[in-house]
Amino acid sequence: MSGLVLKLSPKERVLINGAVIENGDRRSRLSIKTPDAHILRLRDAIHPEDAKTPVRRACFAVQLVLSGDSQPDNAQHGLLRQIEELSQVFKDPDSRSILAEAGESLIEGQHYRTLKSLRSLLAREDRLLAIRPS
Repeated sequence: MSGLVLKLSPKERVLINGAVIENGDRRSRLSIKTPDAHILRLRDAIHPEDAKTPVRRACFAVQLVLSGDSQPDNAQHGLLRQIEELSQVFKDPDSRSILAEAGESLIEGQHYRTLKSLRSLLAREDRLLAIRPS
């Protein structure tokens, strides 16, 4: 098992098991060998007050699992329901494929892949909400 590899930009911050760690002045690469470590890139973090849309709420829920603030088993059912609800809105084949990947990743316990998949829907959600009738 190779573990998680983090490639950090200069001065980038990451949350590892509750501790905020800041990279130095150069790019670096960290190999995380502990399988159950709680890791979240702070540049990817969605703040609670910004989790106002369905996709952002789903991303925030996965983020809580990654940061260790929520237990994976407790969050899985609700997240699967959120992904299913999103599939009722995002009906195009590409979005459906992304949501299927997010669901599969979640079931496999691959929370980073789940977050990555869901984050790829943020721009689409923003476009849909921008054209929504008043």
